[in-house]
Amino acid sequence: MFFSSVPLDTIVRAALLSTIALIWVVFVVRVIGLRAFSKMTSFDFVVTVATGSLLAGASQATNWSNFAQSCLAITTLLSVQFVVARWRRVSDRFQKLSQNTPILLMENGAFLPEALRRTRVARNDIYAKLREANVLSLADVRAVVLETTGDISVLHGPALETELLNGVRTRV
Repeated sequence: MFFSSVPLDTIVRAALLSTIALIWVVFVVRVIGLRAFSKMTSFDFVVTVATGSLLAGASQATNWSNFAQSCLAITTLLSVQFVVARWRRVSDRFQKLSQNTPILLMENGAFLPEALRRTRVARNDIYAKLREANVLSLADVRAVVLETTGDISVLHGPALETELLNGVRTRV
């Protein structure tokens, strides 16, 4: 405890520990790189969520040991993410093991029912994404892809370069 007054101690501890922990996260991200908070893969997303949870834990720590453990865990998670990203870049085999494959849900204005069933994506979810992408006609939709992060990408317009579907599973 910093102060004998419980409310004052709680306020000061929360402010101080939150500030120190946040500065620590920014420092670690600067060392590891901007990819630390990307959502490129499901692994990246999990690390981001876990980091946020650990930051909250550090902010609420009741002693320095718990605070240090949270900060060390943040550093470890981000370091593991850094190493995994490097391995994925140099090894196709490791990349296939460590991340999901994007899946084509719609092609040339037509839904792919088997892909929708296997991915458990409802047509209404896709209609919402089509509206977000300002699609005015299903005939303009070249592809809808469920990305490795769970995001849905909509590709629409007069033509589609097939290279944009590189790595996308087109048949389920």
